[in-house]
Amino acid sequence: MNSAKTATVVGVGLIGGSVALVLRRLGWYVIGVDNDETRAREALAAGVVDEMGEMRPCDLAVIATPVNSIAELAQAALDAGAGVVTDVGSVKAPIAAEVTDGRFVAGHPIAGSEQDGVFGASADMFSGAAWVLCPTAVTDDAAFSQVKEIVTAAGAQVMVVSPERHDRLVAVVSHVPHLTAATLMRVAVGRTEQQNGLLRFAAGGFRDMTRIAAGQPTIWPAICAQNSNAIIGVLDDLISELASLREIVADGDELQLLAHLEGARVARRNLPTTAPDTEALSEMRVPVLDRPGELAAIAMLATELDVNIYDLEIAHSPEGPRGVVVLLVESETAERLQIALSEQGYRPSIQPLG
Repeated sequence: MNSAKTATVVGVGLIGGSVALVLRRLGWYVIGVDNDETRAREALAAGVVDEMGEMRPCDLAVIATPVNSIAELAQAALDAGAGVVTDVGSVKAPIAAEVTDGRFVAGHPIAGSEQDGVFGASADMFSGAAWVLCPTAVTDDAAFSQVKEIVTAAGAQVMVVSPERHDRLVAVVSHVPHLTAATLMRVAVGRTEQQNGLLRFAAGGFRDMTRIAAGQPTIWPAICAQNSNAIIGVLDDLISELASLREIVADGDELQLLAHLEGARVARRNLPTTAPDTEALSEMRVPVLDRPGELAAIAMLATELDVNIYDLEIAHSPEGPRGVVVLLVESETAERLQIALSEQGYRPSIQPLG
């Protein structure tokens, strides 16, 4: 009988298959669940999972299906006896609101591939990528810690934000960019019908701008439905910015145009490309009562203060109901978080790593 930890991956496509490969590399026994018989056969034949089956008791379940089915399947996995359940959907707030079991840890790896389906799956998919975890006030600390450990072992950088903030941010950096790329592609196709051969002139800039429009379209109706308010808000901002730019161009205002472009250039060059070097990080230790919800409470406070947590864990005390939450944060924001935690009755200490 297999003695390895068992994981159930529901949905063995590109991301689910990649998670399955990570888990197998870590020594887990992975059971795939998928209602697409062809994909199920492909996952088994490609060695992505150890077996295909149905939901049953397991140590961990990962839900990697379209976002409109995640909540129902996560609850089904919990009811079937999964010890911990997480998901990989790109919308978090509606799911976290519906699945209120402390064993559920909402998550979203910011990763993908040009390839579709299980044959694009890779155990290295998440190496260097951000993987967002969204604990709530009911999230069990042990469940959170287990998911965090797996994410870290996958080579990803753990980011912790509230479900609501995740959805607002991802609308800006993922959802609306995809819709914009698709729209620009439609504009180009419409112009091609009027001007034969136009797309032959498509150079690097156009191809870079529209690359993500080649992604799988079937996931997007559910994403837009689940995150409609945030997406609409960002679309309104984009439309407003484009209208302003149209006026600048129409007026021939070169100074305004240069200011517009230079501002965008500076912002683009300042985008973070990875987690800071160790020298720029500090370790913060926060003594807490050893009770559910402490990790989530501290993580949410950090979110409100715009302090990124690059790693965190709780060290349980062998004596008495106490523990210590250990966080890695940027040194320049550590004092801000320390003051806020102190105001809430915690006694945090800071030690720079550099």
